Amino acid sequence: MATTTAPSPTPAPKTNRIGLQVLDYRGGKTTLCAGCGHNAISERIVDAMYEMGVKPERVAKLSGIGCSSKSPAYFMSRSHSFNSVHGRMPSVATGAMLANRNLLALGVSGDGDTASIGVGQFIHLMRRNLPMIYIIEDNGVYGLTKGQFSATADMGSTLKSGVINDLPPIDTCAMAIQLGATFVGRSFSGDKKQLQSMLKAAIAHKGTVMLDVVSPCVTFNDHDGSTKSYKYMKDHEEPLQEVSFVPVFEEIDVEYDPGTTVEVTMHDGSRLRLRKLEEAYDASSRIESVHRLMQAHEKGEVLTGVFYLDTHAPSFIDMLNLTDEPLATLPESVTRPGREVLEEVMKELM
Repeated sequence: MATTTAPSPTPAPKTNRIGLQVLDYRGGKTTLCAGCGHNAISERIVDAMYEMGVKPERVAKLSGIGCSSKSPAYFMSRSHSFNSVHGRMPSVATGAMLANRNLLALGVSGDGDTASIGVGQFIHLMRRNLPMIYIIEDNGVYGLTKGQFSATADMGSTLKSGVINDLPPIDTCAMAIQLGATFVGRSFSGDKKQLQSMLKAAIAHKGTVMLDVVSPCVTFNDHDGSTKSYKYMKDHEEPLQEVSFVPVFEEIDVEYDPGTTVEVTMHDGSRLRLRKLEEAYDASSRIESVHRLMQAHEKGEVLTGVFYLDTHAPSFIDMLNLTDEPLATLPESVTRPGREVLEEVMKELM
């Protein structure tokens, strides 16, 4: 008598702490060049949001114009999304966060969108400490207009044509630290572990997070002579520390030698662990952070890691004393004062 073996049950798909699969965090198929560093950043965003258990519908994706600003289409298709005017994404992000403080704002920009046409808006966003994550996908060129130098291109770097850049670069990290951003770091699109840990910590931070991610342009800026290429980054990257992140909802169980690790408690109770690779670096000091960045420039190093972190500074929303309820949900009777209020204001001005 023949016997049959029952088929093994299909294993249930893996889900995160809110019951979603990683597929729930993916977006459309990328149209960027094969090997573009921007695609690797999108993948890290997907992984970080999934592992942190962020509800996609709570996220507002914002961008400007450029190759980088196409990236939000390639992750978290269930999230809100707004592709703004070139260089003007910070204004849209500010309006969105003031209207609904319950959103998690994720801005994706490029070195051209941020450091050239949008530098004025970038400056004021950094000084306000608006609670949002601002990612610069930094490749040192204008990828949509055939690869001219951007404002972050290093002095002495060359184009494919052999043209040499003779202008000093804008260091967006040093600028953000000086202006008031409360979480500033730099990573490399090819460094999966570091970038993902920094993104998870960024999600837990309640202030302006500015991450400059070197993201090689394989079409226009991945050649010998480029300081934003894969080869250059592998040869010149200098991590300040090993970064790992323990969310508040996970058990903390860490083994490390005393004196080698600094733990910073984030606003939600999560812990950012920094294992120092060099002596006497204090990520809570603005002066030391900027000094170390300037030293790296002098040495020709590309410094990566968390440069500056302040978990105590009030955010822009805190400073404005906004209500706990999102402004977008308040009735007109609250947001639009009556005529008697207008008349009282007019009397004061006469």
